This record gives sequence, C-alpha cells and structure tokens, in this order.
Amino acid sequence: MEGGELSDDTGAMERVSAQSTGAPVEWEADVVLRDGTVAHVRPITPDDAEGVRHFHSLQSAESIYLRFFAPLRELSDRDIHRFTHVDHHDRVALVATLDSEIIGIGRYDRIDPTSAEVAFNISDHFQGKGIGSVMLEHLAAIAQEMGINRFVAEVLPQNRKMLTVFKEAGYEVTHHIEDGVVEVSFDISPTEQSKAVQLSREHRAEARSMHTILFPERVAIIGASRREESIGALVMRNILAAGYQGELYPIHRVADSIQGLRAYPTIHDVPEPVDLAIVVVPAAQAIDVVKDCGKAGVKALLVLSAGFAEAGEEGVRLQEKLRRRVRRAGMRIVGPNSFGLINNDPTVRLNATLASVIPESGRLGLFAQSGALGVAVLASAARRGLGISVFASAGNRVDVSGNDLMQYWIDDQETDTVGLYLESMGNPRKFSRIARALAAVKPVVVVSSGVSSFAAPPGHRTRVTNVPPQAFRALLRQAGVIRVENVHQLFDVAQLTLHQPLPKGDRVAIVGNSDALGALSASACLSWGLKVTHGPVSLQPQASAEEFAAALDAAFADPEVDSVVAAFIPPLVTPDEDVHEAVRNIVADYEKPCVATFLGMRGVGDGLSYEQGGVRRSVPAYSMPEDGIRALNAVTRYALWRQRDRGTQVAPVGIDRLRAESLIEGHLAASPEGRALTREEARELLSAYGIRVWPAVEVSGVDAAVAAATELTFPVILKSTSPVVRHQPGLVGVRGDLVDAEAVRDAHSSLTQRLGPLGADRFVVQRMAVPGVSCVIRASEDPLFGPVVSFSVAGPPTELLGDVAHRIPPLTDVDVTDLIDGVKAAPLLSGHRGAAPVHRAALADLIARLSVLADDHPELSSVELNPVNAWTGGVDVLGAEVVVRPALVRKDPGRRRMT
Repeated sequence: MEGGELSDDTGAMERVSAQSTGAPVEWEADVVLRDGTVAHVRPITPDDAEGVRHFHSLQSAESIYLRFFAPLRELSDRDIHRFTHVDHHDRVALVATLDSEIIGIGRYDRIDPTSAEVAFNISDHFQGKGIGSVMLEHLAAIAQEMGINRFVAEVLPQNRKMLTVFKEAGYEVTHHIEDGVVEVSFDISPTEQSKAVQLSREHRAEARSMHTILFPERVAIIGASRREESIGALVMRNILAAGYQGELYPIHRVADSIQGLRAYPTIHDVPEPVDLAIVVVPAAQAIDVVKDCGKAGVKALLVLSAGFAEAGEEGVRLQEKLRRRVRRAGMRIVGPNSFGLINNDPTVRLNATLASVIPESGRLGLFAQSGALGVAVLASAARRGLGISVFASAGNRVDVSGNDLMQYWIDDQETDTVGLYLESMGNPRKFSRIARALAAVKPVVVVSSGVSSFAAPPGHRTRVTNVPPQAFRALLRQAGVIRVENVHQLFDVAQLTLHQPLPKGDRVAIVGNSDALGALSASACLSWGLKVTHGPVSLQPQASAEEFAAALDAAFADPEVDSVVAAFIPPLVTPDEDVHEAVRNIVADYEKPCVATFLGMRGVGDGLSYEQGGVRRSVPAYSMPEDGIRALNAVTRYALWRQRDRGTQVAPVGIDRLRAESLIEGHLAASPEGRALTREEARELLSAYGIRVWPAVEVSGVDAAVAAATELTFPVILKSTSPVVRHQPGLVGVRGDLVDAEAVRDAHSSLTQRLGPLGADRFVVQRMAVPGVSCVIRASEDPLFGPVVSFSVAGPPTELLGDVAHRIPPLTDVDVTDLIDGVKAAPLLSGHRGAAPVHRAALADLIARLSVLADDHPELSSVELNPVNAWTGGVDVLGAEVVVRPALVRKDPGRRRMT
C-alpha cells in the first residue's frame, strides 16, 4: 500500500481504534470553528499517547501551569496512561484534531452520581478559534447522556480565557475563590440561553466559512490549461472577464504563463497563502491535489471535477476519500461536480463558473445543486432582468450545502431574497431551523418536488426517509419558506419580493381594460384564497392614460385593499409607454405591492421601473394574470407568516426524563434489537411525560370480561383486539354502553359468535368514554427527518382520505395550533353541526407532551395514541402503541456537528 493510501485512511483507522476501545463512534464530529476552519472532535484512545505527549511538548510554560497548577515540562508515563485510558462513562475525554494532530483536549471525571469535574487544554497555536467552547458543548451533551447534570472546575484566577468559556456558554455559573483557586460550578441542562448561544456560535462560524469562500483575496486554478476548449481555460477566462478584483494564480506543471498570467508549477510555489483553490483536474488526481492544498494552507476548495459518486461505486469511494481528506485538513469544499460560484459584489467580481454570461449584479441570492440546473437558473434570472448577489452550485454536496449558504445570507446586507433549487436534503432538521431564522428577515423561495430516496440525484449523500411528502411540505410551511414547483415560479415570486413591498393582508384590487382579464384575475384570486375587495374594474380599451391612472389611484387609496393586480391588453388608442408611465407613477406613491399583466412582457425592466424612497424598484410583469396572482398569493402567505407571533417552545410540566430514559434503556437491554412494548409497559413509559392512558383489561372469557368490567366500574366497552376488524368502518368489533354484567355477557356472546369464524374473538374491556371526537396522534423517528409528529381525526379522514397533518419538533405553541388546524376535518373539533367543541387546550397539551417525548428519545421508533377521545371536558387517551429500537444518529443533534 502506498503512503498516500495509508494517510487517506487515517480517519477510518481512528474510527476502528475508537470502536475497539468501546468509545461511542457517535461522539465523533466535524465542527466549524470560529474562523471558518474545520476541526475533528472524537473520543480519546490509548493510541493517542504519543499525540498527547507531542501536544504537551508544544505548549508554553504558562499554558502548562494554568492547566496543571504546576510547571510540568514533561508528562510521566503514568500521567499519559491516565489521560488516554478512560471508561467513556465516569471518565470521558475528547480530543480536537486538525490533520490528525491534537489541538485541544477536554475531559470530565465523575465525582458523584450527578456531577463531574471538567477540564480543558487548548493548543497555544489555536487559541481564539472557539475550540474550548466546542469541547464544553460536546462534553456537556455526553455527560447528560450519562446522568450527569452539573459540572465543576478549578481554574486559576489568571486563566481568564477559560473563565470566559464558562461564563459565555449560557449557563448559570457560580464561583468562589478558595486557596487562590476559582471554583466554578454550573448546571449543564440545556437552557434557552445556552441553546441560543450554541446556535449563535454555529451561525457565526458557518457564515464565516462561507465568507472565506465567497470573498477570496487570492484564488488558484489547479488544472489551468493552455487548451482553449478545456474546462480549466474556460473557468479562467470567465474569472478574468468578470473583472475579478483579487490575485489569480494558474497552476500548471510546465507552463510559464496562461492567459497572460504567470503560472506556478504547484500550489506550494504560489508566493502568498491561497484562500480558494478551484480544482478542475480529473477525479483520480483530486485526492493528491487536496493533500497539497491542505499542506499549503489553502482555506477552501471549489471542485468542478466530475467522476465522483455520480459515476458509480468507485466514484463513491473516491468521493468519500475526498471528503475525509478535506475535513482532516480543516478546509471547506464546494462540490465535487459543482457548476461553480458567483459573487457579484464590486469588491470581488468573481465568476468561477462554467457560464460565460451571467446575470448582472443584484439582490437575489441563488443556490442550486446540479450543474444543469445551475445553467437553467442563471439563464432564467438573466431573461427576467433579475440581478444576483451570490450564486452557488453544491454539486454532489459532499460538504457545503444550502444550509451553509443560508447561514451566510441571514446577515448579508447585499441579498434581499434567497432562491434555492433543492434536489435532495441531507439535514432537514437543521434546514428547518436555519430557514426559519432566514425567513424571519428575508423571503426564502424553494423549488423542490419533495424529499425522497428516488428524488436524490446520483452522488448526493442522503438517507432514506419514510415520511410522506406532506411532512416535507409541512416542514417548509413551519419554517416560513415559500415553496414553488419550478424555476419559473421561483422567479415569479422573486421579482415580486425584490421589487415590491410585502402586502399587509390578503385583500386585493383588480384594475384593467378587459372584462375577460378582469374575470380571469378575480377567479384566480378566489381559487388561491385571496379576497377581492375592489373591482374588478374594467376600463374601455380606448381609455386614456389619465383614466388608467385614476382607476389605479382609486384602487391603491382604498383602505380595504392590501395589493393591486393591474391587467392590461395593449390599448387601442393610448401608447403603451403612456400606460407604463401611469402605472409606475401611481405605484410609486404607495407602500402596497402591485403585480401587472401587460401581454408580451415578463420580468422587470426599465419600462416599469421607478424610484421610491431612494430604492430602485419595478412593477413586476407577468405574461398572464394567473402567474402574477399565484406569486402574489405565495408572498401574501409569507407576509402573514412574518406578521404572526412565532410562539414559544412548548415545555410541559410534570415530565420525568430520567425515569423515561431508564425505562427505555431497560427495554432495550432486554431486547437489543427493539420491540413493541406491552400495553402496561407503554402506559408506564407515557406516564413519565404526563400522558395518562386509560387501562384496558385483556380477557379470555365471558366471566373474565364481567370481572374486569366490575373492577373498572360501569359503563364499559368491549372491543376486539384483532387487526382483522380493528380498522373496519363502523363498530364491527365493538360493543359500548355496557351498563351491567348482563349487558357484558350479551355483548361477549354476540361478538364471539360473529367474530369467532374470523379468529377475531380476542377482547379487552375498558371504561366507556363520554362522546367526543376520536383522534390519532403519532410520533415516529425517521432516518432523515428525526422525530415527526402527526395528527388526524380517526376513521375515514385518516384511513381513506389521508387527511393527516405533520410537524417537526421542537414545536412552539403556535406550531401545535397549526398542527391541529392543519387537517381538513378540523371543523369537527370546533362544534360541527351543533356538537360541543372539544377542549382545545387539553388536546394541545397532549400533542406538546408527545412531541417533547419524541424529541428527547430517538429510541422511540414510533408512538401512536389511538384513539384519543377529545371532548368538551378534556382528552382521554384510550389506546397507545409504542415501539422501541436502538437510536439512530440524528442529523442535527444537540451539539454542533457537520453532516
């Protein structure tokens, strides 16, 4: 085996070593540091002995003293053994590595059942990158898994950096000084503040890493070529033609110059550190290129080369080797098989794509995954006259994804609207929370047909999902994302959000010069749920520009109008320009959006442009009214989402997490592969989260049924447990309102006679609930989405019509309300046809408890509460089924980690 091959497999060897020592592999994580570089966090192993010794030898005398309270210039063999041999339970140690070299060590040692002493040692050469914060975050998450809820530490007063790490973590820290040492202690249970700190740090780090990629001062093209038809030559021409403002270095083994620029034999020969290396060499050579870039200190890579996972099994192996090598070197990578990236900022002017003609500078940020779609997206933007700020193609998305770009766009002052073309999604939970943060400040428009293993293009790393497409659509709605079906609709929406204010409501005025267009516009509004409160006003085809202006002004001035639709055919007498001027002049006087249909026009252009408050705007034109009204409806729903109270995260009282965790661990210890819990086991587990399941007694004969009914107290219900009849319409296997022993005997006899031939004569007895609406509440753990909570009204709405609503935890109280209202059968809960309305607060509390249970315990493969009887006095959980399985590693765990 060649040395390079051995080096590339170091990450895999480290994982094998970790497994052999019993270290949980799921504790390993790649994390983005404060400066945008990447470090690897993993459990320490005995094989790290020499690495720890080397790490210690490079530390300054001051750092050694601050860590050990003594001038330990060398560590003894006994110390090294103690540091590297841990049990991964009472004693846990993590190391942060860069290119396999240890740059940070964090550990805790349990001192009693619920507390542990924590300590850190960060390399002098990597101070200020946030390594200590990352280690604390990961150790705290691991400690909680082990039943530890409090950390203590001893710190010298002069060790201000470590005191700051504790103070700024978001925990309630207490400290006092004894014998010249600061004794620190704090509860490590997640708080709103600590979670906010964690997410804020993740956001800043990932946004910073994207800034490095998008604003490179020095770019190298590895694979630059003197052959004009080559990809390397094309990319270089495009960069030069766009007027790139930084330093460009072509890399070529023998050429002295390429396209007028001095060429360098290798990346190591470049005189200055390179920020971004563009790789256009054959896939088989890419690994060696990455190695060289890592050694040369390159910060990020853009790999345009194809031939990786999209090319077959060998390409899959090559791509994984590429990913490991890049991560180990601490770099970020866009691609491979990327179409490239664009930054139109005048300080950069970078067109590192295969497209020679790109849209002008503007305020639309675009992300696409495949190259073919990148071409379509850029071409469509240019045709519409929409300028872009940033464009990126992730290619096979081995690292940088839409989530990373969204982190950057949250704070980017040059981008007002974001458009994403998603062919697959690697981390929906993270997408949801980042998209929600981005949508709170600017519109996010997503083109996606759904998320499934069938939709994922070759080369994309993703997991199989079992959730229905409705769950993905619900995730987007929950995050405030505008979902559209194709690229054309994306730009229909984008040209409206970029050039018009957001509507304040859903009331629409329609003004035009055609009865047919007016009627068509009104019908489209009604079909989308918009309210036509003004018009349709239809002028005569020969109307003057002044008449057009007067009609539009009346529509905009109407206080019952939030948006205006202007639909015109070419007038018979008035010149088109006069109509355009009338429209733009009136629109400029109001802070209300307008969509226009001028037959033959599409997009935004000078003919409909105007100045408003120092901002250059334009009335977006659509070829047909339906296109504009579809876009207006999408933007209106988004604007109403922006106006809504987001709610607060649900936090039901009376929850015993440790008890539930103990029960789950006990069941899995007895059944390592997992299993369905018995009725009583399910009741006990759910009770830890305040979910009370009504008892149901299995009976094997009529006498047992009578005895059970007497014990439960009358009236009771007798029902078959057989799946043969359980979901049959009507009351095939049920007898209710059994008020005495004789009624029970009659019901048992009747059901036995009827169901015996079907083998369905197995029964349970349960108290009779008061009349209400029967509901189904379910939580399931999906390999891709993590926990998914579903709600429906039982019976035909669920079983025949698929009328089920979904949400992704963690939920807010507003999410819970939307979940309940998200089914078409929701009116049944509000007193349909004179019935008493159900107790909504009790139903919401039950859903909240189940969502928290599912979010807390990934070992719960599925939990189904069925039926749940919702009535005016509360909710009764009459049945529950729980299945436990070994936990999947969630894509978005409670600590920072790259996917």
